[in-house]
Amino acid sequence: MSSILTNSSAMVALQTLKSVNSNLQQTQSEISTGKSVASAKDNSAVWAISKVMESDVKGFKGIQESLSLGESTVAVARNASETVTDLLTDIKGKIVAAQEENVDREKIQTDINALRDQIGAVVGAAQFNGLNLVQGTEQVNILSSLDRSGSGDVSASNIRVDRQDLTSTAGVNGVGTGNDLSAQIVDASGGSSAFGGSTLTNTGNSAVIQFAQTTGWDTGDATSITIAGQTVTYTAAADDQTETNARDALLSSLQALDLEGITFASTSTNQITVTSTRSFEGVDLSMTDTVSGGDGNSFIQSINGTPTGNTTTESGTIEQRAEEVFFTTATAPSEGNSYQASIGGTAYFYTASAGETMEDVARGLKTAIDAAGVEGVTTQVAINDSTGEVSLKVDNSSAASLAFATAAADGGEASGGLFGLDAIDVTTNEGADSALDNIETLIQNSIDAAASFGSAQGRIETQSTFVGSLVDSLKSGIGTLVDADMEEASARLQALQVQQQLATQSLSIANQAPQNILSLFR
Repeated sequence: MSSILTNSSAMVALQTLKSVNSNLQQTQSEISTGKSVASAKDNSAVWAISKVMESDVKGFKGIQESLSLGESTVAVARNASETVTDLLTDIKGKIVAAQEENVDREKIQTDINALRDQIGAVVGAAQFNGLNLVQGTEQVNILSSLDRSGSGDVSASNIRVDRQDLTSTAGVNGVGTGNDLSAQIVDASGGSSAFGGSTLTNTGNSAVIQFAQTTGWDTGDATSITIAGQTVTYTAAADDQTETNARDALLSSLQALDLEGITFASTSTNQITVTSTRSFEGVDLSMTDTVSGGDGNSFIQSINGTPTGNTTTESGTIEQRAEEVFFTTATAPSEGNSYQASIGGTAYFYTASAGETMEDVARGLKTAIDAAGVEGVTTQVAINDSTGEVSLKVDNSSAASLAFATAAADGGEASGGLFGLDAIDVTTNEGADSALDNIETLIQNSIDAAASFGSAQGRIETQSTFVGSLVDSLKSGIGTLVDADMEEASARLQALQVQQQLATQSLSIANQAPQNILSLFR
């Protein structure tokens, strides 16, 4: 049946042409924009994901800039630390030269002062965009990443860079409640106050060798005394030798050893007093008897103890003259903790910085005492190889004993990593000796600072490389989601253009169908 009111064929052809035109328009849009999902109406889910990822890309590009800025800042600090290390090494060379007395120490000191001033100039200039990492103690955070959780929450990650204070400032002594260190001041053997206490003695420590008050030793009976690795022996030449014979012979032999810092004296008919003024070294002392006669009599009665009768072996130790302050290994110092040593009524202190150890505290306190140049007072830091316990030894060789006490408090401001540099003075023997020890601490501090900055710079470089790769991966992922397949779009365009032409022709044919009805009325 034909109808002039309803042309079904034309309607079908028209719908087909509209569909082809719509597809052709979408394909042309993909070709012109390069995207298969150009807006939310194309694919809302994919479009939303791509926009979140695009915002992350923007954020990571900002992070790359932050990392570049941080890397440059750390590089400046590392270069400054390395330069300071070189300058301190030059100062060490000057200090070594000053150990020889037959040199012009005043001129050497002038060179040291010039190098010290150069170190101050390097530390002051080591800033990038106003940030100086070799001054102060505050940590610096460098933005390194944006972390997105599965729930969509975003958090920032940072690379922490610890400042390394290479100034020579003394800091500020603490005023808060701290831990009293006086309980840790004992003699080197860990005993009570036999050779310790609250006084820096200048007279040395003694031990008493006591011989048995008896006669009747046989010919060939012998006794040997070993002190500081040297041994002397007395052998009875005839029967019925007395303790006075043994004492006098052994005293003469001991005095002939001419041991540095050790003297021998007779205080009674059966005693020899051994006195050691060695500052930082204890002296081991032992006696052994060889009894050849049948009576069994022995020369030895005791070393530094209460006589208990004849014996064949005795041993003891004469402790170092120095007072020794032991620092606990159980805890580490906190920033602002001040440790103080009072010598002759004058207090000297060192305030710890962040991340320091008790060894750093001991060396800092040593530097503070040495920098004061107290006449006759010398110091040494010791580390127990088996326990790791650190101690500070303080010795007094002046004309009089000095009061000595220690304390600790919190709430201070940290001393600089080159604390004591300004006090280096090689114009005297004492100053040259202490400077040689202290410069090693300063060099190690600058080396540690350079190593810390080098490690941080390496980490920043690694993170920067990773962020760059991550941005590329995110861009690639976004492209996979929303970019158009141009080969496919091109082929589809050709096909749709042909379909459009055919649909147009079909619609034209369908529209001509009603005209055929006119021929029926002619």
